Amino acid sequence: MENAGLPQRLTNELTELFQRHLSKAHSKTRVTSNAISIKTQKYRVLSLVAGFRELRKGGFAIQSPWNLAEKHIGYLVNLWVNEKEQSPGTVENKLTYWRTLAAWMKKHQLVGTMDDYIKRPEGYRRYYVAQEDKSWEAAKVEPDDVISRLCERDRWVAIQVELQAAFGLRAQESMLLRPLQCLRVSGHLQVIDGTKGGRPRIVPIDAEWQYEVLIRAARLSNPRTGSMIPEPWPLKKWYRHFYHVLQKEGITRGAKGVTVHGLRHAYLQKMYERITGVPAPIKRPDHRPDPALHQAAMQRLVEAAGHSLAAKATAYISTFATVERLARPVVSPERAIAAVAAASGNKSVAAKSLNISRQALYRLIAKCADLSRTPSVREGEPAQPVRMSDAANPLDEQSPVTSELRTSHP
Repeated sequence: MENAGLPQRLTNELTELFQRHLSKAHSKTRVTSNAISIKTQKYRVLSLVAGFRELRKGGFAIQSPWNLAEKHIGYLVNLWVNEKEQSPGTVENKLTYWRTLAAWMKKHQLVGTMDDYIKRPEGYRRYYVAQEDKSWEAAKVEPDDVISRLCERDRWVAIQVELQAAFGLRAQESMLLRPLQCLRVSGHLQVIDGTKGGRPRIVPIDAEWQYEVLIRAARLSNPRTGSMIPEPWPLKKWYRHFYHVLQKEGITRGAKGVTVHGLRHAYLQKMYERITGVPAPIKRPDHRPDPALHQAAMQRLVEAAGHSLAAKATAYISTFATVERLARPVVSPERAIAAVAAASGNKSVAAKSLNISRQALYRLIAKCADLSRTPSVREGEPAQPVRMSDAANPLDEQSPVTSELRTSHP
């Protein structure tokens, strides 16, 4: 705070708010009353301080956090999305930090959603249900081959990747895992260090080869700390080294189309299939499992992954409804209009022919009507309304489709 370059009053009042509230959880779904992690506290401070600096750089002479208004949040969202082109997840996380600050000041309605401030660019959305299969199997990358090559580069990185594949661990969990202390006689692995939100969890050990992985990991573990980070590396430097080695091996989205987190996706997808007997929804199976088995699998998955809500499992395996929706062909507004015209204005028949719902058809028709009223300006030319040909536009004033829409869907 002292090095942030903010006005003294703003610095003092922010510091007071941080001292009183920084360690408190904001999430309503959190299952523990413990303080949030130091890392999350750090991210809150850095993000909020950076935001206030951006506001002042943008011309807002803000002197106190209590001066915050909707115009300030709107400016920041526009800056992050349209000028800095930050990812949807990054912007959503930043809004969460500002929503937390507003709650500390009892201004619970101050910070809205991203849609309250901007019109999202096409496809600019953070999905909480998997839209694509991120496992290495889907990208045709063989984990055993990658691990073998990693052994030649760095055997500690290799064993950590193997632990992630064997137990669905996050990267930091595999680094801080202490194999000798975390193995339980009940046939489970207790994951304690490096977990998200500091929430410990139990991961089942179902096969002999998993014990073999743990034995090899124990032989490489740090004799002083018991973790998988060798001496004399501190966590922060090892974290960078770990991903540098993976980058050299091509384990990036840009190179082979996968990240190391995809091993966690694969682990949970295979667990779902073992429990239900049916591949995970993201694998597009030709039938669904028994509903009771599906619910049991979702609960097991979320427990093994270390989340608090069963719905979080969909981030790894998707849902059958989402997969079916993604498999449908994309219907353009023009195609929807043509289908209505071909059905002589019968929207039920038109929707059925397009394999979409009537509600979706209405949205497409409304979108097409909006487009027909939107001016298009080319460089050096006067603005002209966008029009469709008479043959393709059943929204003509004399069209039976238009008359029918006016009476049934004003």
